[in-house]
Amino acid sequence: MRVHVVSDVHGRVDALATAGDGADALVCLGDLILFIDYDDHGQGIFADLFGERHADTFISLRTQRRFEEAREFSQALWASLDGEPRTHIEAAVRRQYKALFGVMPTPAYLTYGNVDIPQLWAENLRDGHRVLDGETAEIGGLTFGFVGGGLRTRYRTPYEIDDETYAAKVAAVGSVDVLCCHIPPAVPELLYDTVARRFERGSEAVLAAIHETQPRYVLFGHVHQPLVRRTRIGRTECVNVGHFRARGAPYVLEW
Repeated sequence: MRVHVVSDVHGRVDALATAGDGADALVCLGDLILFIDYDDHGQGIFADLFGERHADTFISLRTQRRFEEAREFSQALWASLDGEPRTHIEAAVRRQYKALFGVMPTPAYLTYGNVDIPQLWAENLRDGHRVLDGETAEIGGLTFGFVGGGLRTRYRTPYEIDDETYAAKVAAVGSVDVLCCHIPPAVPELLYDTVARRFERGSEAVLAAIHETQPRYVLFGHVHQPLVRRTRIGRTECVNVGHFRARGAPYVLEW
């Protein structure tokens, strides 16, 4: 059995179209849309709406951790648009989702990332796409559990939830062979991004589940340039499947 796993697609339509080639199934761990691109400031929804120059300023403020200034700057830009900001955002997100789900291979098992907008997925799903969040599925004789979204941060991305709600989803999944999450377990070396030079948030609930249930694998993304891409906890192999937008290639899981 061969499964291809992707995470942090961030608008990479071209590579997603072939991500399932040679696999029995595709697993997607979320973050499909590209709101802002820290590598190419001219890409993403923010730059499409406000231009690369304003994206430069916004990214610079956030990189310097001047979050209140960044928020005030972006609010002034949103206020300059005609109509509600949410209308513009949802229209842009819908365009990206339409393109992405249009090429998404099947069968595919998906869960949400922290920048995704769950309520906009349903209108774009095709036969063979199965979305799971706090749920399990059997793939090739193994039980896969899926926990989507991220935990609350100062970045206020669309699908951040409180620790208790996230932990409840982990508990609902229970004991599985492969635990699939968007964010990593709370292990410092898995959380540190060497380019952004900061720790991302990881899940204590996922870490506890690893110690208690010892799945074969825990697969995740979220940290684009991690200090450590994989580590072992007991019998569990914890693997960052990679920044798909940058790599354009899936992680391969075979058994």
